[in-house]
Amino acid sequence: MGQGMADPDEVRQEFDRFSLRSTLYAPASADRAFAVFTGSLADWWVREYTWSGPEALADLGIEPRAGGMLYEIGPYGFRGDWGRVLTWDPPRRLVFTWQLGPDRVPVPDPARASEVEVLFQPEGPELTRVDVEHRYFDRHGEAAEGYREALTAGWHELLCRYLATVARAPD
Repeated sequence: MGQGMADPDEVRQEFDRFSLRSTLYAPASADRAFAVFTGSLADWWVREYTWSGPEALADLGIEPRAGGMLYEIGPYGFRGDWGRVLTWDPPRRLVFTWQLGPDRVPVPDPARASEVEVLFQPEGPELTRVDVEHRYFDRHGEAAEGYREALTAGWHELLCRYLATVARAPD
């Protein structure tokens, strides 16, 4: 799907009914790992996973503050918000709501949205353990388990692409 990917074995996943946990080791300092995850989203996110699609997508981003939005900019200035930043603590922690339902329709009520927490834990000067937990799928209603299953594959691909982007990113 465009950009390169890391070896799929580099992203380990485990899950239960309403939660998915992914663990990977980024070949970078925690500062750089956090910066690529949050500031270079358009470089590693699968463009086919957007409303705009690969041909019309103009930008993807995360507003760098608690209360900021995760968003995409599409054709003609279209903006779609995907969620809201709950915790912005560089380079250690990021938490945001996932306000897209199983049918890819926006979920305006954050109490009905799932949540993603990303932890960046230094393991050495140029190695960071990145733990991504997508939780509270039960908030998405009857389709929750199927949605978690679909996003298990989706997050795996995204995080492989993230690792490849970190490996290419300049210091």
